[in-house]
Amino acid sequence: MSGNALLADWGTSNLRLWLVDEAGTVLAHRASTQGADGLGPDGFAAVLQGHLQAMDMPVSPTPLPVVICGMAGARQGWREAGYVHVPATPNACLVQAVTVPAEGLDVRILPGLAQQAPQPSDVMRGEETQLIGLLATSPSLTGTVCLPGTHSKWVRTSHGQIQQFHTAMTGELFALLSRDSVLRHVIAGETRFAPEDPAFGMGLETSFTQPGTLPLTLFQIRAAGLLAGQTGASAAARLSGLLIGAELIAALDGLPETEEVALVAAGALAPLYAYAFTQAKRRFCLLDANTLTLAGLLAAARHLFPAVFKD
Repeated sequence: MSGNALLADWGTSNLRLWLVDEAGTVLAHRASTQGADGLGPDGFAAVLQGHLQAMDMPVSPTPLPVVICGMAGARQGWREAGYVHVPATPNACLVQAVTVPAEGLDVRILPGLAQQAPQPSDVMRGEETQLIGLLATSPSLTGTVCLPGTHSKWVRTSHGQIQQFHTAMTGELFALLSRDSVLRHVIAGETRFAPEDPAFGMGLETSFTQPGTLPLTLFQIRAAGLLAGQTGASAAARLSGLLIGAELIAALDGLPETEEVALVAAGALAPLYAYAFTQAKRRFCLLDANTLTLAGLLAAARHLFPAVFKD
């Protein structure tokens, strides 16, 4: 198999790769748990070469173009790619891609985004590629984008420019509270539940109707497990509802009810956030995060390596 470029989303715990041809068509896709967190600076190239061999990619005298987003560009990653400060256009992100020498590869790592005063300090790394993908398909987009995750991002765009953003640590708070707090005794590792679980709706409703009471409602999950026979899955659902509900109430404050939010999500979080938006009676458009990651990487590759792609 012969490809024109390799695209990589290198997260803390996982790696996703796409080999594409000159038209941008995906020829091969691979995923692994070889995240950036477990690699030293000398280990990244070897991982890529191993996956290329598994794809039966022949050795070429010309270095293979590689575009990488995510934690490979963090300070503790392969090579620090730094940050582009908002407001910024997608092109501003692409021109600051960092070149990394590697045998047989022409590697470019995309930078993250940063925000400083007068706005609250904030950073993102990886999600900017989804925004690049979104703005590649909607170049004049003006509106709000929600990107759920361990650290959810709420982004404001104006005429295709990334203006400002905020981070909600919703996913990390859920992980910490369900694994390391007193709530772990009632959740007991049961973190799978459906959006339609009444306990998830109860958590959402509490946060929607009693904003600002989150610290006073969390321990009720523990009490319900002891006194009312609440199951571990229902406890997890209620905790998730409380946290996601609190996030939505804070992030949507001041946003016109008529505005449609672009919800960029995938996996288990997509139906949870979609249900939460519906229960909050807020308009949203669900977009697949994986599709936009690939679209963003491909847009970056076309910009950085125009000679290897068809017009």
